[in-house]
Amino acid sequence: MRYELLVGLRYTRAKRRNHFISFISLISMAGIALGVMALIVVLSVMNGFQTEVRTRILGVASHVQVTGASGELDDWPSVARRAAAHPKVVRVHYPGLLSHPQHALARQQMCGFGGLISLELGSLDKARTLLEGVRLMSLAESLGGVETLISHPATMTHASVPPDRRQAIGVTDDLVRISVGIEDVEDLRDDLTQALDLL
Repeated sequence: MRYELLVGLRYTRAKRRNHFISFISLISMAGIALGVMALIVVLSVMNGFQTEVRTRILGVASHVQVTGASGELDDWPSVARRAAAHPKVVRVHYPGLLSHPQHALARQQMCGFGGLISLELGSLDKARTLLEGVRLMSLAESLGGVETLISHPATMTHASVPPDRRQAIGVTDDLVRISVGIEDVEDLRDDLTQALDLL
């Protein structure tokens, strides 16, 4: 009888110890999860802060506020003008160009024309060559960043759209989109020119 009580007592203590260890493990896991969530929040805030600081320090507004000799706003449009002047480029879509069919309307409605430029290059192979040839532009699709990005809408943002529908809305296989960021504009123009020379 005494032996049975002793075994029962040890079993009860072991069971309590296991419950206690399980409880401590659960609290530890919850603490780790909360820590990871807090870290994600802190990193997100820091990334937003860094973007804000970079934008303010480098004065992103200056890219769209300077008027050039041609009467067009300078810097971002100068990247579009460089592309339009290149013999390997079929067409440039940018409202800041005087040749754009809605340039006058854009000038009335916009303060600066923004940094989004689209190029038609004639073939998918030429588009790939350009995407692989640039050195300063990152191949990516993103919103809210300040770095210059280059993308191929037909295989990236519009990849799920049927080809005939893509053609109908102007997202052709030879279309390349550039979102001009805050890097030195002359460096971007030179980078685009050397990549276009590869076509």
